[in-house]
Amino acid sequence: MSRAEVAAAYDSRAEEYVEKLGSVHQMADRDRATIVQWRDSTGGRLLDAGCGPGHWTEVLSERGRRDVVGIDGSTRFLESARDRFPGNRFLAADLSAFPVTSRSLGGILAWYSVIHASPAELPEILDEFGRALAPGGSLLVGFFAGEAGVAFEHAVTTAYYWSAEALTDLLHSRGFTVEHEETRRDPDAHRTHGELRATLGAVGIAETGRARDGDRPSLQG
Repeated sequence: MSRAEVAAAYDSRAEEYVEKLGSVHQMADRDRATIVQWRDSTGGRLLDAGCGPGHWTEVLSERGRRDVVGIDGSTRFLESARDRFPGNRFLAADLSAFPVTSRSLGGILAWYSVIHASPAELPEILDEFGRALAPGGSLLVGFFAGEAGVAFEHAVTTAYYWSAEALTDLLHSRGFTVEHEETRRDPDAHRTHGELRATLGAVGIAETGRARDGDRPSLQG
């Protein structure tokens, strides 16, 4: 399924999603603690990659006190995010090519936003994360833990399990050092939660053949 089709699937259920999962208070306490701790330990501009209806962007920005932008492919999600959190910036963008200058970000949050990327698509997204992060920048990923690359029927559209080992290998090959990985099964959860935090080294993956900054719009200021 293409990323445009994934976005359309979320558009069709955006109102339901926002009602059930559109607030940080509907998230697991440990998830909130993890993301706040990561935010507080990460300097510079932050990107909420696949921000959905914007609730984690609001947490990252500390109600507008931090420089944060949220990106998503779902028009309905972005409309909700802008309406509910007007003090933040939200842009329509693809996770594999977003309007951020190379090496300009202090951190990227990808909290369950790459779950619909197939094994063929995920490397391109991780390449883009490596392009946008500054050396020493931090990446925090939330995912469904399981056998790497195995598809399953998510409530919205097809998603994929990943193992911490497989993600670690993909990130290592792109110049990241994985500093923390964790899996857990919450009592009321249908699937196992996984999270991984990694730091980009001084030299990330080469950008040969990728769009240069001059070939795309970029965030300024």
